[in-house]
Amino acid sequence: MDKERTLQILEETGVVAVIRVDSRAVLMDTTLALAEGGIKGLEITMTSPGALGAIEEAVEKLGDRVIIGVGSVLDAVTARLAILAGAGFVVSPVLKPEIIEVCQRYSIPCIPGAFTPTEILAAWETGADVVKIFPATKLGPSFIKDIRGPLPQVKLTPTGGVNLENTGEFIKAGAVFAGVGGALVDKKLVAEKKWADLAQRAAQFIAAVKEARK
Repeated sequence: MDKERTLQILEETGVVAVIRVDSRAVLMDTTLALAEGGIKGLEITMTSPGALGAIEEAVEKLGDRVIIGVGSVLDAVTARLAILAGAGFVVSPVLKPEIIEVCQRYSIPCIPGAFTPTEILAAWETGADVVKIFPATKLGPSFIKDIRGPLPQVKLTPTGGVNLENTGEFIKAGAVFAGVGGALVDKKLVAEKKWADLAQRAAQFIAAVKEARK
């Protein structure tokens, strides 16, 4: 899948699931449940056990149903290894130009993290495809709206503190999509292997985005 199509799907869906689990054994079931609920962008973080192998397995099993990305990437080497394992997009909590450079080399969307207006613009001018506002926990949807005023050209996605109640507000404020971790990939549901409930929760987030865009 080419870069523009990947970005289009992520934006159309409006939600990227941030998957951070403690066991490789439940990683695939988690991924499948989220896909069943309608999530098209699945970010497997490098802090998860066996992340690279999980990315490769998920890409092989899910094929074109979803886009498997990699998160918590802190260096160019990790970015390259994840891309070679099949990652369709790369997310970092920080801005490191060398990560963007690797993604550009392989024509893979890069979503680095930033916090201040200066960092956000620096990320965009360095070549970010979307800038991740992180952590968005204390900032809220109004921050996205405020940034979009002087920087309307920059595509933004919040991560951290995004939940079912405020996802729609972030979208209305101008976020192209929201990165959702614990509020979506609930540790209790995963631990109890309630995959149908997890799929239902994913569907609720998708519905919230659609309602916000009406």
